[in-house]
Amino acid sequence: MNKQYLTYLIFWISCQALFAQTSSDFVTVKDKNFELRGKPYKYIGTNLWYGMNLGASGTSGNRERLVQELNQLQQLGLTNLRIMASSEGVDGSYQNTLALQTAPGQYNDEMLAGLDFLLSEMGKRNMKAVVCLGNFWMWSGGFAQYVSWVDGTKTPYPEIEDGGTWDPFIQYAQSFYTNPKAMQMYYDHIEFIINRTNTITGKKYKEDPVIMAWQLSNEPRGYDSVKEYRKWVKKSARFIKSMDKNHLVSIGSEGNASNPRAGIDLYRDNKSRHIDYCTTHIWIQNWSWYQPEKAETFDQAVKKTFKYIEDQKAKAQKLNKPMVIEEFGVSRDEGIFEPSASINFRDRYFEILFKKVVDEIDANSAIQGCNFWSWGGNEKPNSPGGFWQKGDPLIGDPAHERQGWYSIYNTDKSTLKIIEEYTAKLQSKLLQ
Repeated sequence: MNKQYLTYLIFWISCQALFAQTSSDFVTVKDKNFELRGKPYKYIGTNLWYGMNLGASGTSGNRERLVQELNQLQQLGLTNLRIMASSEGVDGSYQNTLALQTAPGQYNDEMLAGLDFLLSEMGKRNMKAVVCLGNFWMWSGGFAQYVSWVDGTKTPYPEIEDGGTWDPFIQYAQSFYTNPKAMQMYYDHIEFIINRTNTITGKKYKEDPVIMAWQLSNEPRGYDSVKEYRKWVKKSARFIKSMDKNHLVSIGSEGNASNPRAGIDLYRDNKSRHIDYCTTHIWIQNWSWYQPEKAETFDQAVKKTFKYIEDQKAKAQKLNKPMVIEEFGVSRDEGIFEPSASINFRDRYFEILFKKVVDEIDANSAIQGCNFWSWGGNEKPNSPGGFWQKGDPLIGDPAHERQGWYSIYNTDKSTLKIIEEYTAKLQSKLLQ
C-alpha cells in the first residue's frame, strides 16, 4: 500500500473516530433542534438548584438524600436538571447558605465536592445538566455580591416580608454591568468552574458530556442598562466559547417577562452567534395573571400563557434557534403554603404546559423542552409560608421566597402522575 495513502487513511480514521466521539457525547444544535448521538434530544426536566448543596462533602451536605431525589426524578422520566454552579457571600438576607465562593476567588471545598458529586451521579442516570454560572437575584449572592465585594458597600436587600420596594436592590444589581471589577470576578469564577477537574470522575468540566449547557445567569435583566446588559451577554458567551467548544451556551433569561421595565427581549438578547438556544420563563402568579384566591382568573391566565409562548416561539424561530421553557410553576390552591393543601390548579396548569410542549415538539417547532419549577422532593418546610432560615431543609423555594410556594413534594402524587404520563408520551414520540 502506498505510504502516503496509508498515512492519509490513518488520519481519516482518526478524524472519524474523534468526530463520532464528539457528536455522540455532547448535546448539539442543528436547525433549531437539539441533537444527541445523531438523534433528536428533547426533554421534560426540572430545576434542582440546591443539588450542589445536597452533594457537599462532610456534614455540610446530605448525599443520601441527593441520591434518593435523583432516583425518584429518574423514575419519573425526567432527563434534564437545571442546577446552580455559583453562590457567593457568607450570610445575607434572604440568602441560602452555604455559599460556594466565600470571598473573591476563595472557594468552599465541601461545596465544590458537592458539585462534583452531583454531576457524577447525574451521569450514572444519563441525565443532562444546564449549569447556571451566576444570578441576578440575591438568593445565591449573585451580581449584587460581586458589586458589594468591589465597592465595599452593603447590598440594599428589599424588605420582602414588609412588602417593601425592590427598586434599590434592582439598581444595585444592575450596576454590575457597568462595574468592570465586579464583572472580572464573575469571569474569574466562570474560568475556574469550566476548567475544573471533577475529583470523582477525573473529567474536566469542559470535557464532561453530562453538562448540556453553560448558562450565563439565572434571570438576568437589563432594566435601565439594556445596552450594557447586551454587551455583557455577548462578551460572556464569547468568553465561554473561547474556553469550551463542547458545550452549548444560553442566557438563562425569562425571555421577555411581563414587566416592560425588565429590559429584556428574547429576539434582541439572543442574536449573538455564541448563544446557542433561547430560554423563557412563565410566572402566571408573579406576573399577576393568576390570583390563587380567585379561581376565575385561571382560565384567562392560561390564555395569556399560550399567547406569551407563541410570541416567544416566533422570536426563537426567527433566530432559527431552539427554545426551552425552563421555569414555570403554580402555587397550591388558594395560595396556601401547607404541604397538605390541594393542588388542583397546579395539576391543571402542568398538564396544559406539558401537553403544549409535547405538541410543539411533535410539530417540530423551536420549542425543544421544559424544566418546571421546582423540585422539593423528600423534604417539607419547617415553617410553611415563612422565609428560609439557616438550618432549614432545602426545598424548591429559594431563601427569598416563602417556603412551600412552588415546591413539588414526593407526596404530591397527582402531580407526579402527570409528570410521569407526559415524560412517557414524549419518549414514545421520540421513538417513533
